[in-house]
Amino acid sequence: MKTISNFPLRLNTLPTIYHCERGWHWSPPPLGDYDFWYVLDGIGELTLGREIIPLKAGVCLVFRPGDEPCATQDPARRLVVFAAHFDTGKSAPMPARLHSVRDTPFLNALAYHCAAAGRRGGTLGAEQSCLHLRQMLLLLLQENSEPSPSPIDLAMRGIITAIEREPGRRWSVDSLAHQAHLSRSQFTRRFTSITGLPPNRFLVIARMARARQLIEETTMTLSQIADALHYRDIYFFSRQFKQFSGIPPGNLRKGRPLK
Repeated sequence: MKTISNFPLRLNTLPTIYHCERGWHWSPPPLGDYDFWYVLDGIGELTLGREIIPLKAGVCLVFRPGDEPCATQDPARRLVVFAAHFDTGKSAPMPARLHSVRDTPFLNALAYHCAAAGRRGGTLGAEQSCLHLRQMLLLLLQENSEPSPSPIDLAMRGIITAIEREPGRRWSVDSLAHQAHLSRSQFTRRFTSITGLPPNRFLVIARMARARQLIEETTMTLSQIADALHYRDIYFFSRQFKQFSGIPPGNLRKGRPLK
């Protein structure tokens, strides 16, 4: 699939986050360009053609030229909306008009950064603002193309991220399986299908990758590194490192004395 970054994207308005006024009612003339419209908070309703769309946090719409949307809000729960008008190349892929965002923290952050960069102005601010909007469109395209993750999928992603972040923790397959609400065998099969490696093998590789980085980029001793990565025997650590890297860990020091 072609990506948005391969095509020009021009902002036609300053990206802005609006806290809609109490008497707000949106009924613009037919749009002359694209309009990225993302609800950050509040409750309302939008009509587009014959479709009536409930508005709440996480609802995103990418209007096309010629669209005639009409929206209202609950005065007690006023809408907070990010909006930006833009043009792009005719062959650029566009996400669906309506999207319920799954990764709302990421899109929220992009919306606020996009608006802030636009306010800063100048060449740098304008470029950053365009890049943030491209990233928002890419996120929608990604979510459009992937099925919604199940609770187990989300749990597995969290576990994999946690192992990569802290490979030196006392991880056990049984505790990880319990965390994912799976049996040990179910967890091992699911983990292997996602990463291509069984859990214990994945953990060793994560530890070896971190060990290499610590050896090359810090002044920690080999004993300190082995201990930080949950090896109680430095000789076993060194043998395992050589097995995975092809060289002893001390050879990576590039002449730096070992303490």
